[in-house]
Amino acid sequence: MGLNVMTLIGALPGDVAQGLIWGVMAIGVFITYKILNFPDLTVDGSFATGGAVAVMQILGGHSVASALVMALIAGLIAGLCTGLLHTLLGIPDILAGILMQIALFSINLHIMDGGANKAVSSTQYKLIVSLRDVNQSILVALIFVAVVIIACYWFFGTEAGSAIRATGNNPAMSRAQGINIKVCKVVALSLSNGLVALSGGLFAQYQGFSDINMGRGSIVIGLAAVIIGDVLGNAILGKKMNFAVKLVFVVIGSIIYYLVIGVVLWLRMPTNDLKLFTAIIVAIFLAIPYLKDSIGHSFAHAKRIGGRENDRA
Repeated sequence: MGLNVMTLIGALPGDVAQGLIWGVMAIGVFITYKILNFPDLTVDGSFATGGAVAVMQILGGHSVASALVMALIAGLIAGLCTGLLHTLLGIPDILAGILMQIALFSINLHIMDGGANKAVSSTQYKLIVSLRDVNQSILVALIFVAVVIIACYWFFGTEAGSAIRATGNNPAMSRAQGINIKVCKVVALSLSNGLVALSGGLFAQYQGFSDINMGRGSIVIGLAAVIIGDVLGNAILGKKMNFAVKLVFVVIGSIIYYLVIGVVLWLRMPTNDLKLFTAIIVAIFLAIPYLKDSIGHSFAHAKRIGGRENDRA
């Protein structure tokens, strides 16, 4: 049975909707990975925390708005704990994230009353994003992405935001200038995981349930979006990108990632290999800047040698 192109085209809106929802999470990863230079692995846990909190709040009769606010707060607390493990207890950044990720697995089970998953139906509750209405989901996700980008652009232009950026660029120099880098790390980690949990709350509504494993591998997806967006932005605009444009390209990277995954599924490749394809995609985009620089240096070296030979002749 051959491949149907219309099936691929029909799946594109759903891929875009997922890309936009996960784009909020990718911005959170961008804050730690690119701005703070902190490899935070809390993400895999806090994404599921956001989904669990949002779904349980909705099932408890609360509005979707308050459910998402609580998901955001839960993510802020998760990031705060990671930051305190690192800054107060001196635990290395990667280990602090791993410890919090492990702790959140049990915490998420408690949030969902011991269940591995909880369903929430768009026919019973007024969800703002859902697989049943992809077009509305795209519009709502676009609004969330726009608000998050504007808020981040504003915050990282303030004195506190600039201090966080300085901490990521050069911690030693920032400390010498009187910046409390511990506070900056804690704030950045809190903001990052708050956005990740917010994305988890949206995604749980979109797919119709929260699951204890829904955040597994999300750090890889976030990194894929950040890296794809960075490579694409540099290829198109180069050094002309300002901070807001970088955030936009992070979201574009997330959309591209899900479009690629959509094509992989359309080609009927084994779903068990999706994580493998994700790793390959990330590896390719990670290698592009290095290979580009290597090729550029090789051409420059060859040009210099050729020039010397011409001078001798």
